[in-house]
Amino acid sequence: MRLAAISDLHYNRESQGKLEDLFRAMSDAADLVLLCGDLTDYGHHEEAEVLAEDLHAYVHVPILGVLGNHDFESGSPETVRSTMQDAGVKLLDGESAEIDGIGFAGACGFAGGFDQWALNPWGENLYKEFVQAAVDEALKLETALSRLETETRIVILHYAPIRQTVVGESPEIFPFLGSSRLEDPLNHYAVTAAFHGHAHKGAPVGSTSKDVPVYNVSIPVLRRQRPDTHPFLLYDVETRQRVEA
Repeated sequence: MRLAAISDLHYNRESQGKLEDLFRAMSDAADLVLLCGDLTDYGHHEEAEVLAEDLHAYVHVPILGVLGNHDFESGSPETVRSTMQDAGVKLLDGESAEIDGIGFAGACGFAGGFDQWALNPWGENLYKEFVQAAVDEALKLETALSRLETETRIVILHYAPIRQTVVGESPEIFPFLGSSRLEDPLNHYAVTAAFHGHAHKGAPVGSTSKDVPVYNVSIPVLRRQRPDTHPFLLYDVETRQRVEA
């Protein structure tokens, strides 16, 4: 199975057809498309409808995905979710799916920082609530992975689970780009590969402390890496490596 992974589409009301060539290329190259969040620009129903129409028109393989922080901006992520699911896109939020013997687990993730610099639940209640949100997302991911009985496990996130793939962004905003709490489930369940977005100026690839490969598939990152091709990552599950599209 070949996966075409991408993140940060940021569709708005005027985006109709803007990624037709990209979507067609992904559909032609892969058996499954992964959308790693920020599907819309502001989480408006109209934005989700425009994207749903384009995906339906130009993508002819199954699609899995997660929501990103932009999809929450208008306070109605459930509207974005239902619009996508009505178009045949399966969005994961602490859920898992099995396709052709390959297991997929997904969650949006959350912020909080990395390694020894991760925010701890100490002090004001607002800090504790912030950290608890990161813990809750990690638990969602762990629960989804625990349900899979497949040997191959693929994780879809929006926020980064490791520091390596956000390097390139301003260090001041690292704590808002992901959380090391998302790394533990990847290691514990020996995940085959993980994909995320969100860090537009981050690095394209890194690995967890137990060598689980992690790919940043934000469109700006992919465009910088390969400016002359369509900005998506093509991953061969059997060989467990990136393929030149």
